[in-house]
Amino acid sequence: MAEILIADADPATAAALRAAVESERKLAVRTATDGRALLAGLGDGDPQVVLVDAGLPGLDGREPIALLRREAPDAQIVLMAAFGTVADAVAAMRAGASDFLSKPCTGEQLRLCAQRALDRAALLHENRSLRRALDDRYRPPGFVSTDARLDRVFKTIHAVATARTTVLLTGESGTGKTLLARALHRASDRATGPFVEVNCGALPENLLESELFGHVRGAFTGAVKDRAGKFEEAHRGTIFLDEIGTASPALQVKLLRVLQDRTLERIGSSATVTVDVRVVLATNVDLAEEVRSGRFREDLYYRIHVVALEIPPLRQRPDDVPLLAEHFLERFRVELGKPVIGFSRDAMQRLREAPWPGNVRQLENVVERAVVLCEGPRIEVADLPADLAGAPFGGPVGPESLVRDDAHLRPLREALEEPERLLLERALRHFGGCRSAAARSLGINRSTLFNKMRRFGLS
Repeated sequence: MAEILIADADPATAAALRAAVESERKLAVRTATDGRALLAGLGDGDPQVVLVDAGLPGLDGREPIALLRREAPDAQIVLMAAFGTVADAVAAMRAGASDFLSKPCTGEQLRLCAQRALDRAALLHENRSLRRALDDRYRPPGFVSTDARLDRVFKTIHAVATARTTVLLTGESGTGKTLLARALHRASDRATGPFVEVNCGALPENLLESELFGHVRGAFTGAVKDRAGKFEEAHRGTIFLDEIGTASPALQVKLLRVLQDRTLERIGSSATVTVDVRVVLATNVDLAEEVRSGRFREDLYYRIHVVALEIPPLRQRPDDVPLLAEHFLERFRVELGKPVIGFSRDAMQRLREAPWPGNVRQLENVVERAVVLCEGPRIEVADLPADLAGAPFGGPVGPESLVRDDAHLRPLREALEEPERLLLERALRHFGGCRSAAARSLGINRSTLFNKMRRFGLS
């Protein structure tokens, strides 16, 4: 049902306007008599049309059109003014109103104005639905976004899906590179074949080589039988090599051969094995810089840089934050059996303003935590983690921030998790996402770092 919100300082006038609009057709019409009630009405619903009096009190000097354009960007705004002139109407249109109504007005004038606004709202919705349907032809399942850069990534994925071309996915941790790799596999003619994922940063060098290429019995201590590697397991399918920037020089040589000839030897064997695989790689470091520093082979870089797709971080896609937050809320609401219907305006604003160093994965974890802790119908700022709901990111993380007199007392383990996660984020940012360097700076091994990143939703 179409919804209209009428805001007028005079309750009698607001009621009369409501009666005039409702007499034409069945509509959901609500009224507000001041700025505070207007903002509350916007938060409680999603009106297609807002009729607002130019002199509405309680807006603290703010222009009503500018306020509504920010708070209800999709609504059709009709500005009403007592004894308005043509100049007033022109000014209103320039400010962003879709129509102007001079008061006093007849019921017929009001009905026609409301109908025009509803028709425009319906047309706008239809156009957006058609564009969304066109974009959805390329958007992989599970991806929620309206970002134009991601749309171009999706279209490229669709274009190269049926080829065996090597694809390199770049972007920060948590942006969805694994999800894109799986989508590429499902869209290809190898969809019925295996999809094999290997995280190159999670295994020591000697184990990673055996994991990828396999080994024969007796090749090293513990090799009690022949074992096929992940490349062989991915035969006639897709192999996804995540964190390829961590590969050692020796491993890079072997990878180059597989990419060039599609052949390999198991460790300890001289027999050549031919594999038919589609190779998709991902990294959260700047491989071009790694090449310049001598840590990554130039010939391998150009071999894997055939089709390179960069996934923008979530902080550069603020319009995606509400969509993703609502998407995760619906999922966790059902999974956890919590009657949570949405986010408060302040909570959503805090989510939009957060820098999201852990990107979509971090947002997912934040929403899950909020659904668990939420005790009311909507998620409030207090339900968000302290680094979102309290001090800004990058603020104090030392012991003094946890024991201030005004600090909220929490279980010790929960309180210590926040500075630990922030230190991990800081180290990863400092070293450009290089986990080996971050682990060394923190005095832990790479496996420990990887486990902690996975625990905090940073991997």
